[in-house]
Amino acid sequence: MTAVKVKRLHNFTGHRDCIYTIHPADEPHLFFSGAGDGMIALWNLLTPDEGDLIANLPNSIYSLHYHRPTGMLIVGHNYNGIHVLDWKNKKETGSLKMTDAAIFDIQSYGSRIFVGDKEGFITEVELETLSIKNRFKASGKSVRTIAINEVSGEMAVGFSDFYIRVYDLVTLREKYAWEAHSNSVFTVRYTPDGHYLLSGSRDARLKTWDVKAGYLKVAEVVAHMHAINHIDFSPDSKHFVTCSMDKSIKVWNLDEMKLLKVIDKGRHAGHGTSVNKLIWTNYQTQLVSASDDKTISVWKIDFNNGLDA
Repeated sequence: MTAVKVKRLHNFTGHRDCIYTIHPADEPHLFFSGAGDGMIALWNLLTPDEGDLIANLPNSIYSLHYHRPTGMLIVGHNYNGIHVLDWKNKKETGSLKMTDAAIFDIQSYGSRIFVGDKEGFITEVELETLSIKNRFKASGKSVRTIAINEVSGEMAVGFSDFYIRVYDLVTLREKYAWEAHSNSVFTVRYTPDGHYLLSGSRDARLKTWDVKAGYLKVAEVVAHMHAINHIDFSPDSKHFVTCSMDKSIKVWNLDEMKLLKVIDKGRHAGHGTSVNKLIWTNYQTQLVSASDDKTISVWKIDFNNGLDA
């Protein structure tokens, strides 16, 4: 295994329940968190462990999305649709009740917002008018994860029926559908160049699909002991990280799909329970992880030294 040095820099506390999601804000050193306690917090890597409460909602928060064109924070409020927050002024500017189900992911393309829920619906919302443009039942099982590929003009969606379905971004017409895993697909992410789709599943397998070849499978790795919850890429696009229900974070080389480092509790004072979400930030390339253990950890990953840690 290639030598990679890892150091835990900070441990943020304050949430009273599992932290299900984190999302970058408008500056590289800022990010949001959402948790089972209904709290949405803003964190600053310049001033560790000084979280700023943005909103406190009555139900769990599984999904957050910062809409960069408008600067609004979109919150998937379980059993109550989406809320649009002017987070800098801590004000709600609107809400839309579209489902009574849990919302697992939110993504955007221009002013269009795509929401995936537990009932298997994909809902397209026009943010400017906060109105539903399209809503359809894509599966009898949950929509778990959504990824946008602006290069190919496609949207990939992972489901609890083990399928990945790919839609045309303009028409939302289904272009591809295949049984990608042997269990729920928890995360799909396009590579930064748009050439490949990576998927991770409850089956603990990590797979790579060639977009230009009609999503032909080109790689498969048994990556974790339990479900893979999330994938994120390094700022230089050379590496990526996965996190899992097995409590670990793993660092990979993107070109070779080669495992470089395992970050866990025993070796690095890592998380004690499931690691749910990751952000590999542009702020000093620090990695942020959120867990069921109610904490957020910040990591420095160094590829430029010859000593392992």
